[in-house]
Amino acid sequence: MSERIKEMMVEIEDLRQKLKEEIEQQEKKIDYEIKNGYIRFEDEVLSKQKENMKHLLAWFGETPFIQLLSAPIVYGMVLPALLLDLMLFVYTYVVGRVFKITFVQRKDYIVFDRQYLGYLNIVEKLNCLYCAYFNGLMQYSAAIAGRTELYFCPIKHAKKIAYDHNYYDAFFAYGDGEKYPQKLEKLREEVQEVSS
Repeated sequence: MSERIKEMMVEIEDLRQKLKEEIEQQEKKIDYEIKNGYIRFEDEVLSKQKENMKHLLAWFGETPFIQLLSAPIVYGMVLPALLLDLMLFVYTYVVGRVFKITFVQRKDYIVFDRQYLGYLNIVEKLNCLYCAYFNGLMQYSAAIAGRTELYFCPIKHAKKIAYDHNYYDAFFAYGDGEKYPQKLEKLREEVQEVSS
């Protein structure tokens, strides 16, 4: 990886951090605090939120019947998701130790906190739990796959792909096999430095 690419990766990460900080600054206007892992709103804020909650009868009355019928299909995806979650646990435990790969932390990807919002009814909270778990699990699995690909095959595809992970830009160009074994070890070290 060239020095310029390394510099650009650091610049991109700096910009991501600045963007997060700016968003957090704007969100500070919403009055809540995180204490011991729990979200706590001021009583007045929570009361105002509850005024905006759509009650169950109104919610069911406004939801198209076909959407209600699709619920078993939507929620049926929980079973393969739980199996994937279990397999990722086994995978990271075994592969991480055997190949000395540092994997990401599950708790950084699967976050449950929307149930504290007063403007969501019980069904909406259940939907939010489902989405938080499922999307967090997909992002977690993509991060694990990215670390795995970095270790085993850090080569870009010849065809452009719709999604790439944090390490993909540092991968070798397709067809560039010159000194591949030496460059592979060096790349693993460099990307670990940038990501830590």
